[in-house]
Amino acid sequence: MPNTPPVKLPPCWLEAVGCEFDKPYMKTLRDFLAAEKQAGHAVFPAGSEIFNALNTTPFDQVKVVIIGQDPYHGRGQAHGLCFSVRGGVPIPPSLVNIYKELQAEYGIAPPKSGDLTHWAQQGVLLLNATLTVRESMAGSHQNKGWETFTDAIIRAVNDRHEHVVFLLWGSYAQKKGAFIDRSKHCVLQAPHPSPLSAHRGFLGCGHFKAANAYLVKTGKEPIRWLSP
Repeated sequence: MPNTPPVKLPPCWLEAVGCEFDKPYMKTLRDFLAAEKQAGHAVFPAGSEIFNALNTTPFDQVKVVIIGQDPYHGRGQAHGLCFSVRGGVPIPPSLVNIYKELQAEYGIAPPKSGDLTHWAQQGVLLLNATLTVRESMAGSHQNKGWETFTDAIIRAVNDRHEHVVFLLWGSYAQKKGAFIDRSKHCVLQAPHPSPLSAHRGFLGCGHFKAANAYLVKTGKEPIRWLSP
């Protein structure tokens, strides 16, 4: 990966999924990314942020998993955490609806920043299924190998942890998380928060309070969703 050798991952993640970097699909993926760069295409997020979700949320601290699909493909948006953008960047429509749901559940004005790093630092793994994208081309890096890697991440959390909350928003995330063991984890499903589907059940889903109730019931600290 450009500028992101796997040794930069926390040791707990390397122990959990480090073997994936030696598999043939990962070499194919590295070659594809190198070819994109050689062809002059801008690829997001920056190389140093491709594994931001893993670097910000160590494997042994995962309490909640949110599965996205692609990184944002506009310049300055993606920084390696699904649904998140850096402070000062206009908040994307799906995140606007996520904040609307938070406001409805907690009765507090939504944050002005779209940076969800404070979630990730509390144990919320903000994982996109595909970890890179070409500028202005949504889905351009799908089916190149990333999905195999992120499946391995989800499987490691599923197999080695107990009492994790998986928030599966939209049919893509629900399909990707179909193998999650519901007998030892909490799986909450809703339509995607996109403006095209949020009104079909994402708004009003109550997932943020439900996630915290489950964490508290299983002896874990709740997530401070609204405080940076």
